[in-house]
Amino acid sequence: MGTASAIISCTLVASSFYFYHVGIERNAKTFWLQNQNLKTAYQKTKSLQTLSMKAGDDPGLVEKSSREWVESQPYETWRVTSADNFNLVAYYIPAKKGTTKTVIIAHGYLGQGKDMGNYARFYSEKLGYNVLLPDARGHGASKGDYIGFGWPDRKDYLLWIQKVLDRVGNRAQIALHGVSMGGATVIMVSGESLPQQVKAIVEDSGYTSVYEELSYQMKRIFHLPSFPFISATSLLTQIKAGYNFSEASALNQVAKNKTPMLFVHGTLDTVVPAEMVRHLYETCQTEKEIHLVEGAGHAQAFSVNETAYETTVANFVGKYIF
Repeated sequence: MGTASAIISCTLVASSFYFYHVGIERNAKTFWLQNQNLKTAYQKTKSLQTLSMKAGDDPGLVEKSSREWVESQPYETWRVTSADNFNLVAYYIPAKKGTTKTVIIAHGYLGQGKDMGNYARFYSEKLGYNVLLPDARGHGASKGDYIGFGWPDRKDYLLWIQKVLDRVGNRAQIALHGVSMGGATVIMVSGESLPQQVKAIVEDSGYTSVYEELSYQMKRIFHLPSFPFISATSLLTQIKAGYNFSEASALNQVAKNKTPMLFVHGTLDTVVPAEMVRHLYETCQTEKEIHLVEGAGHAQAFSVNETAYETTVANFVGKYIF
């Protein structure tokens, strides 16, 4: 019995280190990049735009990547230092005309701020907003040796919000917009004490909690039960990264939210199942709307029907920012 227990314990410890390496630790993430269902929102958007080109479309416009659009703008590089001493980086694109309207856009898992150029372009060119594109900790130019899945990041976003207030002034009107992990991030931010200048939040394809999302992926990808593997990895994450999966709950945060929120999700999402957005929407007790996109997979709502997406977002944020 003692030998069997020792073997089980060693196996559990080894598996927790493996799953931490695969999912949480900052590294090349070859496993996920080779998984067709878990590409970043940017990769999916660019692919769908290319495939959906129609006769008469301008190839330069349709195929121009998110990153290329951002690089073509006169952006500024901003920096803040997190409470736990990580140097974080973001890219600020001022509006062509002076405005108090600013959006902070949160990217997805394995992405970077500049990958969100399609969304930034919409806010910049069609709505006339200033745009801030942070690199989440553990991503892009920001420091950090682990991925926070939105939980430690929520406090980082409070710093970015203050940075916008420092630049734009107290008359600033701020929207938060996040996709995938970024969607969960802005939901997690919503449960914090936000300045009154944050007027609206758009979350797209966010999950209810890190524990539920990783449990779902454990069963889907590895065909393993969440217990004890997710619990063991959560304990290791607490030791190495300072947070655990159970506390990282967008659901608990949205219950405290006081900012108007738009929920967007694809009905065919197999990465973050649509049941999660329904649960989030039901839990939210402030002004809210939900936009379910038929036939859209994970983080594909924008690219599946760009016009409907832009109209929905513009109408929603336009109620609170003008």
